[in-house]
Amino acid sequence: MFKQFTENINGHQVYLLSSLGIFLVFFIVVALLLFRIGKSHIRHMSDLPLDGNETDTTQNLSL
Repeated sequence: MFKQFTENINGHQVYLLSSLGIFLVFFIVVALLLFRIGKSHIRHMSDLPLDGNETDTTQNLSL
């Protein structure tokens, strides 16, 4: 099947196949990284916006 694609490649079709390959490699790398991340890290990152330990610096400005 792939032999048929590679035999009939014209000049502009190289760009199409290379962009498809780059997209697939990027998608697979991101998927692998997401599966390797621990659940504790995901839980920690999701709780960051709700964590009330930081002070709002915009209220402390004096004009």
